[in-house]
Amino acid sequence: MALYRILVVDNEESQREQLAGFLKKQGFSATTAGSGAEAIDICMEKSFEVALVDLKMPEMNGIDVLKKLKQGDPEIQVIMITAYGSVETAVEAMRAGAYHYVGKPVNLDELKLLINNALERHHLLRENKYLKEELGERYKDLQIIGESRGIQEVLSAASRVAKTKSTVLIRGESGTGKELVARTIHGLSDRAEKRFIPVSCAALPETLFESELFGHEKGAFTGAIKAREGRFELADGGTLFLDEVGDIPLETQVKLLRVIESQEFERLGGKDTLKVDVRIISATNQELEKKIKERTFREDLYYRLNVISVVIPPLRERKEDILLLVDHFIKKANQKCGRSIEGITPEVKDIILDYDWPGNVRELENLIERGVVLSRTDVIDKADLPYFGLVSDETLAHVPPGSLSLKDVEKDHITRVLDQNDWNLNKSAEVLGIHRNTLRLKMKEYGIERSAG
Repeated sequence: MALYRILVVDNEESQREQLAGFLKKQGFSATTAGSGAEAIDICMEKSFEVALVDLKMPEMNGIDVLKKLKQGDPEIQVIMITAYGSVETAVEAMRAGAYHYVGKPVNLDELKLLINNALERHHLLRENKYLKEELGERYKDLQIIGESRGIQEVLSAASRVAKTKSTVLIRGESGTGKELVARTIHGLSDRAEKRFIPVSCAALPETLFESELFGHEKGAFTGAIKAREGRFELADGGTLFLDEVGDIPLETQVKLLRVIESQEFERLGGKDTLKVDVRIISATNQELEKKIKERTFREDLYYRLNVISVVIPPLRERKEDILLLVDHFIKKANQKCGRSIEGITPEVKDIILDYDWPGNVRELENLIERGVVLSRTDVIDKADLPYFGLVSDETLAHVPPGSLSLKDVEKDHITRVLDQNDWNLNKSAEVLGIHRNTLRLKMKEYGIERSAG
């Protein structure tokens, strides 16, 4: 487990030092504050799972401190400590958001039990918040569609490896659904109730890589104004998915290898060694063996990541799945766009089945969504699929004037360029002839996001 942080707030030095000493013996990280104001200042720079707060303190009493701490971090669990126990003050503290209430002299065994229960509550609150904010409704809708032999072999492999603790390397072209397979493995494992934390290695700037993975302490680098948890800490007990693992910088590869072997690491700029329980699933569309020969990827890390290999076939090799995917994406786009498209015309069916799909499932999903948006009837026709490599320029004459805005065209073009360059922002910006930051702004403006894959 990661080292849990507890704040002790008491104006009596002997009391707070005694509690801090006890907490450290129990394996916690303990920080002390001699007043409410000091506690609030500390919490502006550092996060805590639990705070032990004395009720009677000069200038700012414990209830006021409790309210301020909860304003800054609603998930922090506050246990009130007082020598002036009464039903009234207990009720007031609980109404203000306290987790519990104990009297002095503090029974240390009782306090340890309370802290463990408070930590469990904090973990549940944080996990629920993450699922709502980061996964939302998408999580329950994620599924792998297909009846082909290739995709059934992938599903069979996923179900067999899910119950193990081994690292998994998922191989496949861009857009084949590597993240969906990773989520399936996580969902079938005994870690399913814990977090699935995805990391897009290709999208992370090299200078921020270590901070993102391992977290950092305040002052670790310019701009680090507050300590921050890394992805390994967030994934504690669950699964960390490293997408496009071949893009990890060499220097970070050394540290990643150590974490995989020992499940221990230090935050950037930190001294404490943190221990976690994280399963690693990685994915790549690159030839890692070639990168090893080029000395841009460590051979020892490759063998640690590639204990079990799962290969996803490209869409052109499983064409019997295409029409199933089309039906699925039409239903999904109908719900998203408020349409009621029933299907595709025979002509579109022939075009889709003849196409090679270099962008794989992601490209097909993008195509169908655009068809649903642009369709003028209850079926998607050839004229409804411009700007996607399937239709000649003459087809654009069938699109009603004014049906496509400049924004539609620009958004579509940017999305295609990103797909073609595997969502590498530097390469895509170069192709588009714009600065990387301008591309980021355009993506934000148009709501362009990479689909799971």
